Amino acid sequence: MREPEEVTFSRETVVVLIPDGVTQALPEGTRGWVMQVLGGATTVQLETRRLVRVAAEDADAIGREVEQHEVDDDGPLTPERVWDALRTCYDPEIPLNIVELGLIYELKLLEPEEGEGVDIEVVMTLTAPGCGMGQVLADDVQAKLVALPGVHEVRVELTFDPPWGPERMSEEGRLELGMFY
Repeated sequence: MREPEEVTFSRETVVVLIPDGVTQALPEGTRGWVMQVLGGATTVQLETRRLVRVAAEDADAIGREVEQHEVDDDGPLTPERVWDALRTCYDPEIPLNIVELGLIYELKLLEPEEGEGVDIEVVMTLTAPGCGMGQVLADDVQAKLVALPGVHEVRVELTFDPPWGPERMSEEGRLELGMFY
């Protein structure tokens, strides 16, 4: 395992506290260590040991390049393209995308009543009901899906019924995290 990269915030930056899900402005000069960079967002552990999520558009504040996500606009919107977009959403504490984690319970592509494009409905959960990152993850799903060509509207519902358990993870996800059972 590699050593986390040390970073210093070059400007005041609004981050999301993990696992609370609330925002906080960090002052210029705050030090931390990059724990993971997945799906455009960066998880940083501060000197206080607190974990924070730095949004993709603020990557420059910690000396990283802002990732430009290319959206493939060739061809029709298919369930496979939607699942691929969902695979770019990550839990900020677990280095695994939300699809492999088994957080997506339902995905529907529907013709809208009016207008053009496709409506997408997602029912998802979290690894723990008390996790404050629920709205952050739901917003990430919303943003990534609405960016797909041909999408009219996206609705994301958080549910805890049934509760999530590690058995919902894909086999690949369990292997990646070293969970054998």
